[in-house]
Amino acid sequence: MLQKPTILFSILLLSFSGFSQSKFSKDTAAIHKLLEESKGLSKTDSARAISIAVKARKNAADIKYKKGEALALKNMGMVYYHGGHYVETLNYWNQSLEKFENIKDEAGIANILGNIGAIYLTQGADEKALEYSLKSLQLAEKLKDTIRLITTLSNVGGIYHNKKDPVALNYLLKVIPLVKAIGQVESYVVITGNIGEIYFDHNDVAKALEYYQISISAAGKDISAAFAYNGIGKIHLSEKKFQQALEAHNKALESAKKADDKLQVVRSLRGIADVHSKTGRTELALNYYQQAKSYAENMDDINVELKDLYKDMALAFSNGKDFSNAFLYQTFYSDLKDTLYNIETKKKLNQLQFDFELSKKESELSLKEASIKSERQARIGITIGLVLILLIAFIIYRSYLQKAKTNKILDKQKVQIEHLLLNILPKEVVYELQTTGESAPRHFEEVSVLFSDFKGFTAIADKTAPGDLVEELNKCFMAFDNIMEKYGLERIKTIGDSYMCAGNIPSPTPDHTYKMIKAAMDMQDFMAKHNTGRAEKGMELLEIRIGVHTGPVVAGVVGKKKYAYDIWGSTVNIASRMESNGAPGRVNITAQTYEMIKDRFDCSHRGKIHVKNLGELDMYFVEAEKFVGEVKIILKGIEKEKVGLENFAILDN
Repeated sequence: MLQKPTILFSILLLSFSGFSQSKFSKDTAAIHKLLEESKGLSKTDSARAISIAVKARKNAADIKYKKGEALALKNMGMVYYHGGHYVETLNYWNQSLEKFENIKDEAGIANILGNIGAIYLTQGADEKALEYSLKSLQLAEKLKDTIRLITTLSNVGGIYHNKKDPVALNYLLKVIPLVKAIGQVESYVVITGNIGEIYFDHNDVAKALEYYQISISAAGKDISAAFAYNGIGKIHLSEKKFQQALEAHNKALESAKKADDKLQVVRSLRGIADVHSKTGRTELALNYYQQAKSYAENMDDINVELKDLYKDMALAFSNGKDFSNAFLYQTFYSDLKDTLYNIETKKKLNQLQFDFELSKKESELSLKEASIKSERQARIGITIGLVLILLIAFIIYRSYLQKAKTNKILDKQKVQIEHLLLNILPKEVVYELQTTGESAPRHFEEVSVLFSDFKGFTAIADKTAPGDLVEELNKCFMAFDNIMEKYGLERIKTIGDSYMCAGNIPSPTPDHTYKMIKAAMDMQDFMAKHNTGRAEKGMELLEIRIGVHTGPVVAGVVGKKKYAYDIWGSTVNIASRMESNGAPGRVNITAQTYEMIKDRFDCSHRGKIHVKNLGELDMYFVEAEKFVGEVKIILKGIEKEKVGLENFAILDN
C-alpha cells in the first residue's frame, strides 16, 4: 500500500494568489481582495465565504472581467467541496471551466481540470478521473508549471495503479526530478518509497530495494523512513534473510514511533512478528502480533491492517497448537472482513447516489437551457432513477448477505484444510498443488536422508497390547517430528516402526548434513530418556538404530486421491543399509556424510559393507560433537504478501 504525500501537497494548492496590482484597475484589485477573503473563509465560515464570492462574481460581471468571474465560481465550488457536497462542487467548477476556456486562460483551465479529476478519483470513478487528469497534465507540461505537474503526475500514477496498470510507474518516476527541483525533501522521501513499493508489487526486487534505499538516504535523521525500512524488511523476508528482515523492521519501528506514525508502527510490529513466525518462534511472534493489534485497534478507521493481523494470529495460534485461540481470531478476521465488505458496499451505494445526483443536476441544467416546458418528464426520470437505485441497492445488499455467510464457512474450512495438508505435505508442495493442481517431480543434487528402526520390534509387538503399542509408537514419532521441525528437516514417512526423514528438500536447508546428524543424536538422546522411564516400570527397552547418507534423490508427490510425498534413488537405499547395519543407540553414517561433518563431530571408522551396484562402502559411528555454538537455522519458507494501493487524490486550489 502506497504512502500518501504529507507536506508537498495540501488538499488545495494556491494557484492564483499572486496578482500584480500594477496590471489591474482599482476595481479588479478590489475583486481579488474579495476572492482572497472568500478563500480564507472556505473551511471555517462557508456561508460568509459563499456570500463574498457571489459579490466578487457580480462585481466582475459588471465590469466584464471574465477571469474574476471564473475565479469566483471556482471559490464557490471550493466551499462546497470542503462541505462534502461534490455535485454542487462540480456544478460551479464546470461553470468556472467554461469561463476560463472562453478567455483561453490555459493555467486556469489546467487548474480546474485537475480539480475535477481529483473529485472523480475520490468518488472511485477512475475513467472520468483519468480523462480530466490527463487533460490537465497536457496543459501543465505546455506551461511548464512544476507544482501542477507534480500534482497531476501523482494523481495519474495513482489512477493507473488502482487499475493494476504498470504504466503507473512511468508517471511517478517523472515526479522525482520535479520534487527535487523545488527542494521538498519529505515529499521526495515519500515518492521514492512509493516507487519502491510499486517495483516490489511487480516482483522487481532489485529495483524495489534501490528506491527504498534512496528514500532512507534522503530521509536522514529528521524525516520518517519507516515505510522504506518496512519495504526492505519484506524483501529480506521474501529472500529468507531473516536476520536482515528483523533488523529492517526494527529500524522501521523506531522511525515510526519517533514520527508518531501509527500505521507504520502497526506494519513494523507485524513485520517483526512475521519473521519470528516464519522461523518457528511462535510465542515471540504472537507477542508482536498482540502489540500490532493494540495499535491497529486504536486507529481512527477500520482498516485492512487489523483484518490481516487477525488472520496472521489465527495461523500462529494454529501452528502453536492453540486451536481455541486460532478459531477465535479466525472469527475476528471473518467478522472484520464482513465489516469492510459492508463499507465497500456502502461506498458503491454512495457512488450510485453521486452519479444519480450528478445526472439529475446535469438534466436540470439542460432543461433550463432548452426551456423545456414539461416538468412531468423530469419527475418521471427522477422516479425511475430512485427506483433503479433502490433496486440496485437491494440486489447489492442481498448479494452481500449471501457472500458474507458463504465467506465465513469457506474461511473456516480453508484454515482446517490448509492445516491438515501442512501436516501431510511440505508447505511448498501444498502451495504448488493449490495453485496448479499438481506437483512435478524434482531432482535434488544433495540431500541428507535418515532411516531409523526399532531393534526387535516384532518380538516386542507380539507381547504388547495393540493400544499400548500404538501409543508408544505415536509418542516416539511425535518426539521425532518435533526434532525435525527444530532443525528445519522434512519428515518423509513412517512404515511400521521405521521412520524416514530428509534435509535440503523441498526447499534449501543451509548446513543440512550437520543438522541431520544433530537431529539423529537428539533422537537417540530422547530414546535414552524414554527408556529410563520404561526401565523404572519394568518394561522392555525400545532401542533404535539410525543410518544417514547424503547424495542425490528424486522427490515428488505420488497418488491421486491420497497424496503422499516421497523420495527415490540409491541415496535412499544406502541410508536404509546404514540403518540395518548400525547398532542400537548409535548413529551410523557413510563416508560421504562423514567427509561433510568430520570437522564438527568425532567419528570412529567401523569397517566396510558391500552394497549392490556400488561395491564396498566405509561406515562410521558418530561419537560426539567437537564444539557447541549458536546455530541459526532457517526453518520454513515464506509466502510473499502483496499489498494493494490505497486510493488517494490531490487537489489544486
